[in-house]
Amino acid sequence: MKSLLPLAILVVLIAAIHLALPMGSLVELHRRDTALATLLLTEIRLPRTLLALGYGAALGMTGAALQALFANPLASPDITGSSSGAALGAVLGGYFLSVTNPIALAGFGAAGAGIALLALLALACGAATSLMLALAPSPFAFYDSFDWLMGSFVDRSLPQAAAALIPAVVALLFLARLAKPLDILALGEDVAASLGYRPERLGVQVVALTAVAVGACVSVCGAIGFVGLIAPFAARRLSAGHPGRAMLPAALIGAVLLLLADLAVRLGPAGRIIPVGVITTAVGTPLFIWMVVGMRRRLTS
Repeated sequence: MKSLLPLAILVVLIAAIHLALPMGSLVELHRRDTALATLLLTEIRLPRTLLALGYGAALGMTGAALQALFANPLASPDITGSSSGAALGAVLGGYFLSVTNPIALAGFGAAGAGIALLALLALACGAATSLMLALAPSPFAFYDSFDWLMGSFVDRSLPQAAAALIPAVVALLFLARLAKPLDILALGEDVAASLGYRPERLGVQVVALTAVAVGACVSVCGAIGFVGLIAPFAARRLSAGHPGRAMLPAALIGAVLLLLADLAVRLGPAGRIIPVGVITTAVGTPLFIWMVVGMRRRLTS
């Protein structure tokens, strides 16, 4: 689509700004110690930019895929339970099984996301995560995990970024191949079956790939809401209503949204760390309410 190129350029531009800001401290440090400035850029800022970019793309594309699968514009990773399920899996692995390897934690997150998606246990997983933190062996579990539960890219390393983004990118590449089947599924399961597609198998593939992509990111960065709802909503305007074709634009829009949200956090008051999930929730909640009210009006008119 022609709209993808401007979106891709916008993503690159915002990612570069995200990596460079705040510029003053970087320039001053470069004058004093070039090696230390390089270390700051590659070891502290680069993982944060990569995670915001990749996690946003994962939320956008998986949100579009879930909306296409369920034929519901309100479906998204956080609302359908994959984010809360991934958080539950990561808490179970990290606090109860003492798992510290980022790849293993990503596996726990993916497993939790998959189970929650299959059972649609969003509220139950959220409550179970709070209960497990309350019962965790460490009395500081709630305090330690607050920023993570609300979504944060602070103090993440390159190995952590790799553990989250490598499985997420692989899952998204496979998910992108399902764009055409999801477009056909929008015409009805009978039409899809007559053209050689198996709706049940397609559903399992979407759920499994969503679980891997979201679970891996949540295990490292925590649960971030509403990006998977807002990005597909905007992307459908660019894809002429085709739910499958909306996945790639949704990935790019999701990346832009999360980069901008983290920029807002970084440019906030000094010494005050605001979880990035607070920003996305503040923006996404009014849109969610507006979408629900609009759907209700259409149903009653």
